[in-house]
Amino acid sequence: MKLDAVTQSEWRLLYILNTLPEEIARTAFVIIHVPLFFLIFWLTFYEVLHIREWSRIAFSIFLIIHAGLHKALENHPLYTFNSLMSQWLIFGGGLLGLIYLIIIVTSNLFRTNSIREQGDRISTKIS
Repeated sequence: MKLDAVTQSEWRLLYILNTLPEEIARTAFVIIHVPLFFLIFWLTFYEVLHIREWSRIAFSIFLIIHAGLHKALENHPLYTFNSLMSQWLIFGGGLLGLIYLIIIVTSNLFRTNSIREQGDRISTKIS
C-alpha cells in the first residue's frame, strides 16, 4: 500500500512534509514509514495476546481513517491516486479494516453473551 504512496508522491499531500523541499520530503516520508511498518508488523504478531489484539484493532482503525482521508483529498489538485490499483489498495484496505473490526466486535459480543448465559445456568443450578 505504501509503495504506491511513494510512486504517487503522497508526501505532497501531508502537512509538514508538503512544506519541505521535494527531496527532503520524499526521504523523510520513506524514513518514517520503514520503522513504522516494522513496528506495526511486529506488534500484530507479538507473542502477548493482549498486545497483538489491540495492535490489530489499531491498525484496522488506521486503515479506515486512511481510506477516509484519501476520500476527503480526492479532489485536491495534487491527488494522483486515481488508478484502479491505488483505489483497490486504499479502499480495499479500509474495507478489510472495517470487516475485521465488525468480526472482532461481534465475536466479543457473542463471547460475552455466552459467558453470561453460562453464569446464568450455573446460578440456576445452585439455586
